[in-house]
This record gives sequence, C-alpha cells and structure tokens, in this order.
Amino acid sequence: MTDLMSRPPYYRGAHGAYADERTGDRDDNTNVTPPPPPAPPYVMPPSGGGGGRHWPRRVGGAAAILALVAGGGTAGGVLAERYLADHPATAATTSSVTSTTATSTSTGSATEGDDLAAVVKAVQPSVVTVLVDGNQSSSLGSGVVISSDGLILTNNHVIAEDGTVSVRLSSGKTVPATVVATDTTNDLALVQATGLSGLTPVTFGTDDSVIVGDTVLAFGAPLGLENTVTSGIVSALDRSVDTGTEKLTGLLQTDAAINQGNSGGALVDTSGHVIGINVAIATASESSTGSIGVGFAIPADKVTAVIKQLESQIR
Repeated sequence: MTDLMSRPPYYRGAHGAYADERTGDRDDNTNVTPPPPPAPPYVMPPSGGGGGRHWPRRVGGAAAILALVAGGGTAGGVLAERYLADHPATAATTSSVTSTTATSTSTGSATEGDDLAAVVKAVQPSVVTVLVDGNQSSSLGSGVVISSDGLILTNNHVIAEDGTVSVRLSSGKTVPATVVATDTTNDLALVQATGLSGLTPVTFGTDDSVIVGDTVLAFGAPLGLENTVTSGIVSALDRSVDTGTEKLTGLLQTDAAINQGNSGGALVDTSGHVIGINVAIATASESSTGSIGVGFAIPADKVTAVIKQLESQIR
C-alpha cells in the first residue's frame, strides 16, 4: 500500500524534549525534594519577511515534530493496515459531475450559506487511495484524479518504496497501477491506473484565489479510513517546513485535521477547487502522531506547474 511515512529523528533540545517528574530521597512522608522547574517556553524570533525560515522544532516548550503524512508499516500506518484488514472497503454512493480542467481566478471566503455537503459530493469521486504492497511492509496514501483514463497525482513519498502499486476508487473498486513520473524536489508523482475510463478529474484553483481564513476541506484516507473529509480554514500562507527528509517551501497551512494516510489527498475550497495537495503535519511529539491542527499542503500553482513537467516526461 502506498504512502509510506518517513519520519525525522526525534528532536531533543539542550535539556531534552521533556523532563520526567522526579522526587528526591525522602526521610518521611512530607520531606520531598520538588522537581526542577520546567524549561522556559520557546519564543519565536521576529520574522524577517517571507516564508524562508524553517518551522521551529520547539514550540511553547514542547517538541514539535514535522512529518510527512503517509500511513506506513510503523506508527499510524500499522493502525491503517489493521483497519483495512478488519474493514474491507465499502462501496460509497457517488454521483458524477461535469469535468473541467479550467483554473479558478475567483476570490472570496466562505459564508454561512456554503453547502459543504454539495462540495463533498462533487469532489469525493475524484479522490482515490493509493496502495503499495512490498515484501517487507505495506503502506497507503491518497491521490487525486487528473485525467478521465486514470492518471493520478500523489506525493512522491507515497510511492517511494518498492512494491506493487494499486489504486482504490471512492466506489471501492481497486485496480493495478504504475508509477510513471516523479518529482522528488517538490514531492509529487504521477501514477497511471489501468483499465479505467470516464473518471472525473479534479479542478485546480489558483494561488491568488486563496486567503487566510477561507474555509477548506481536506480529503483522503487518514489511518486507512478511506473517503474521509475534514474541515477547517487556511491558517497561513507561504510556510516552509523541514521534516528531516524533505524541505518544502511556499506551503499552505491549515487547521483541517490531516493525519497519516492523507498524503497526496486534496485540500479543497468551497467552490470545489483543489487549492493544495496535503503533504505534512506538525505533531506534539514522536509518540503522539495525530493531528494538532497544524497541517501543510503544496499550493495549486506549484502543483499544476509540476504536473505539466511530469506529463511531458511520459508523452
């Protein structure tokens, strides 16, 4: 299964990530040496402008771990695999929508009247689960349909490990697939699913249509839970992150819940346009790998530019 997560080494500061609560020798029940005071919280230095600096590894005195959000043979990936083994994919009821590849130039934020359910119904058929089965481990991630015959966009780290690749549609149908082009610098890849036709490609937005505070939906298969949608807002623009294995710049930040298995899935605005591809999250510690509301996505303009480059390699 695809989307094998590669995690950075656990970060420890000069005094360690956390100080264990300790007590001293006691002569009776009252004389106890108090634990040492906690280290002072990290204070972020003033920004020098732009998004060039890396996201700090320590925030508010706790260790912030940046990780690619793939579900693999360790950590959350184990849960993903166990879930899939115990819960076979269930066919979902979907409806086809008109396909379009035009980019959006509209600007605006969400209002109370936005019908998010309608957005989900339109976008869900265009989001898939990408799986890789290897000799040593299996992993999974997400992807988006970019052509009616089954060309799928996902993250490169989803398909980076050797193994047999397959794609599962939102309907539950699973078909063989082949990796046809990769961009390791921008962590994107193209996968061609076989024997498919009539799929609905996603519609990409543009970076100038995105403003902080916009409502967004994140699509994917967190922890193997396929056809999952979460909601939030655009929290910030032009973020740079260093996961230890990847250095990415110009990312969107969102508080929509993103977890392992969401890699390669879509971050969508309320018009149903893909404004980003989910790629990484910050977590509180190495042992706590769930969403803390700090997720990152590769913005649409970079994604569409990379797609053009990758498609030129397979023509």
